[in-house]
Amino acid sequence: MALPSPSPSGTAVVTGASSGIGADIARELVARGHGVTLVARREDRLRDLAAELSGSVRVEVIGADVADPDARARLFDEIADRGLTVDILVNNAGIGTIGAVEKSTVDAEIRQVRVNVEAVIDLSTRAVQQMVPRGYGAILNVGSTAGFHPFPGQAGYAGTKAFVKTYTEGLRGELAGTGVTVATLHPGPVRTEFLEAAGMDEKAFAAAFPKFLWMPSRDVAKAGVDALEHDRGEVIAGVQNQVSTRLMRALPRQVLLRVLASQHPGLRRDRSSAG
Repeated sequence: MALPSPSPSGTAVVTGASSGIGADIARELVARGHGVTLVARREDRLRDLAAELSGSVRVEVIGADVADPDARARLFDEIADRGLTVDILVNNAGIGTIGAVEKSTVDAEIRQVRVNVEAVIDLSTRAVQQMVPRGYGAILNVGSTAGFHPFPGQAGYAGTKAFVKTYTEGLRGELAGTGVTVATLHPGPVRTEFLEAAGMDEKAFAAAFPKFLWMPSRDVAKAGVDALEHDRGEVIAGVQNQVSTRLMRALPRQVLLRVLASQHPGLRRDRSSAG
């Protein structure tokens, strides 16, 4: 089944919508006639985006930290209180540590699990339990090409995205025939605020990955919404990233780990600071 048809009482909930891929997914959905509910911690940024998007569709703003279980529990109730139903859920909010686990903190490593894993389970479960009884709905979970293989330098982040991949595939199998569409979007390198939030210099990170792998955020967003629209289940954004991901999965694991560990800019930064 394709995306639900836009309706005045339906909304597409997009988490992590204050910038980057999340903001562009919201733009893509609005361009297709869907009302959106923008969710993120930075409510001021959401209001700027809402002002840009408002006009032809209803745009709502809810400031919330999806790492907070109480905030997640209130989210769907607040949407219902505004007279809306969640027709589409986009679990885009994501954070990650970059560098050696040895140099990280327990709080930072656990927080990425709360955002990238716990929030995906929580919000997907709430959405499914509303969507299945009425026979329609769509969920897009944002993973990463990092989730297809171990990734020294981003070990915890890659682990959370591997979860998103496996979880969404299993959920898709459960929901076959219910009218609820489920898909995973796997971006490769994208210039967003992710690197800054992780404390990584963008130039150093960009230099470690070939220029042809990097994609504009809006193109990645379109690939994800198209995956829902055409019920594709899973999409790696960009042919170049599809090819590179297949190549890395084909390499012997020991070779892959050695190459990644030697080249990852986060690990090189940590080794340099230690020296």
